[in-house]
Amino acid sequence: MARIVQKYGGTSVGDVDRIKNVANRVKVTRDAGHEVVVVVSARAGVTNELIAKAKAVCALPSEREMDQLLAIGEQETIALTAMALHGLGVPAVSYTGAQAGIFTDKVHTKAKIRTIDAKPLEKDLSAGNVIIVAGFQGIDDDGQVTTLGRGGSDLTAIALAAAIKADKCEIYTDVDGVYTADPRVVKDARKLEEISYDEMLELASLGSKVMQTRSVEFAAKYGVVFEVRSSFNQNPGTIVKQEVAYMEKVVVRGVAVDKDQAKVVVSNVADKPGTAARVFRALADANINVDMIVQNVGRGGLANLTFTVPLSEKDKAVHALAPALKDVGGEASFDEKIAKLSVVGVGMRTHSGVAAALFDALAKVGANLELISTSEIKISVVISKDKADEAARAVHAAFGLEQA
Repeated sequence: MARIVQKYGGTSVGDVDRIKNVANRVKVTRDAGHEVVVVVSARAGVTNELIAKAKAVCALPSEREMDQLLAIGEQETIALTAMALHGLGVPAVSYTGAQAGIFTDKVHTKAKIRTIDAKPLEKDLSAGNVIIVAGFQGIDDDGQVTTLGRGGSDLTAIALAAAIKADKCEIYTDVDGVYTADPRVVKDARKLEEISYDEMLELASLGSKVMQTRSVEFAAKYGVVFEVRSSFNQNPGTIVKQEVAYMEKVVVRGVAVDKDQAKVVVSNVADKPGTAARVFRALADANINVDMIVQNVGRGGLANLTFTVPLSEKDKAVHALAPALKDVGGEASFDEKIAKLSVVGVGMRTHSGVAAALFDALAKVGANLELISTSEIKISVVISKDKADEAARAVHAAFGLEQA
């Protein structure tokens, strides 16, 4: 008998029939003699619908109230999933994040898990129940509902797997694994049998929609091996685990494209110590994630700062930067017509020529480089959004990623 955590995303529980399909899959696992904890997301589209309603009544809704509102989506799904299992004769009990003992910090809409009190879960597992937990949510020390950010159900599943010492963690989604590129854009993209935490983390942070970044970080920290697979078939998925030696033989593992980015240029600021600190402190205080920072060489006592932020946080960035720019001078401009393209692979640590091959492939399709950022295992570039798909196909072919 194994203890298994299964997570089902929004498309997997998108309607009543799909919820019944999930219940049937869970029943098969339980009938095989395993203990099962299921984490579910809100039905596909529900979270976006709730966000739209919030913005219809208030242009900048309170983050506390957004958490109160968005937590509704998962609560609907846990109850329906438990009921579907009851209909199959399977004892099941639903838990909100708070009831599951998931305690977070006090940062609304982007809370981080501090600890999990697994005693209630252990009690119900011992009683033979399947446990259905609402993903994406928790509670802070003041009893306030918090949410973990987009894709937070992945984090809930990984964290619970660590807390209850699960033997296996399965992340069910609408794709049957991690691919070398988005198969909707690159037709010959290939499914990977396994991938390292580091590679998965980079791909997740660089635009791959398969996993939430923080969930991969958590899995790496606590050694939670997990499998990404489809809830619509029985095919094996992609195992995500610690890096092993043979992985370094593959120079580039995948190509990721993120079109949900905005480029920010803060121009003509004072070229002196403390200027960048003031600008980025304002963004940090607003909990805005910043990426790909470049500062040009100052001239005439003035300099420009260029960086990227998530497109969804552009309006927040505008408000956050206003007081900072009053202090340091200058002005901010935003470009939404950009995309970030990245190549990732642990083999890049020990192989040369990756940048040259990447830039050559981009040049052949006329994709001009606006920003460049590198790490040991990835290279990212900002290019025009209208060139992103063509560039992804060219880069995928340049590195031969369609070949096993």
